[in-house]
Amino acid sequence: MFADYTWSELGSIFAMQGFAGLILFSVFVLMALGLAIIFGQMGVINMAHGEFMILGAYVTYLCSHIVENYVPSLFGIYFFGAMILAFCASAALGALVEWALIRHLYKRPLDTLLATWGLSLMLQQAYRSIFGAREVGVTLPDWLLGSVSLTDTIEVPINGLFVMALTLVIAVAVYFLMFRSKMGMQTRAVVQNRVMAGAVGINTERVDRKTFALGCGIAGIAGSAFTMIGSTGPTAGQLYIVDTFLIVVFGGAASLLGTIASSFAISQAQSTMEFFLSGSMAKVLTLLTVVGILMLRPEGLFSLKIRR
Repeated sequence: MFADYTWSELGSIFAMQGFAGLILFSVFVLMALGLAIIFGQMGVINMAHGEFMILGAYVTYLCSHIVENYVPSLFGIYFFGAMILAFCASAALGALVEWALIRHLYKRPLDTLLATWGLSLMLQQAYRSIFGAREVGVTLPDWLLGSVSLTDTIEVPINGLFVMALTLVIAVAVYFLMFRSKMGMQTRAVVQNRVMAGAVGINTERVDRKTFALGCGIAGIAGSAFTMIGSTGPTAGQLYIVDTFLIVVFGGAASLLGTIASSFAISQAQSTMEFFLSGSMAKVLTLLTVVGILMLRPEGLFSLKIRR
């Protein structure tokens, strides 16, 4: 496998695939952070999480089209507004879904799986009816085009660097929200002991709705970031949902740090193996490795001791 390359070529290949893995890692983290909050903190198996991501992508696409055609003077900064709108749209839909559907299914994880799977099919058809079956892409501002040359053989795309910087900002914001804010304290209290949290005056139903909306909103931001590195279609979210669940379970369902660590490990492994092997073989080897580790450590890389 490596015999056909010189040491210099292998170094360049691993460096380029490493950067490609970091871009994939950024999308995985944004997707998995939202899912870790919903699945890890609430115990809800949200099979429609990919569709919340695609909602954010379509909102970004609409913003790109509207600004480019009607307010071209703002095109250079439209992505920041689009990202905020994507978060708000996905969070609002998440709050509606929690109120109308999820709140009736708590402590019934298999029922949430079936219900959200049906919801994902409905959302896919809605996107197909509104936006069409063909994939669409956004037009990036000039300052996000091109690449940065590190060496003669290694170049890093600017939009990939931007996605990585965005992921860092979102991850830090989620950390402070979950561990340094009143909402985070209430969320962790409900996770550790729902009955006692309600007894001391915490509105557990409101906490559940806010938490679910937050997780869906972060998925919307992931959708905005996704438009910078790929095209958007009605079923594009399903390409990431399995990997995202794998990341959350492998890292530890209730651990945000574990989510980030497992995202990095899986994205780097897949990116490197896909260059030397086929994409399907890379996924199979990654899955087998993760399953083997989970057999030895079922709670994942990082686990939190919580009271059920």
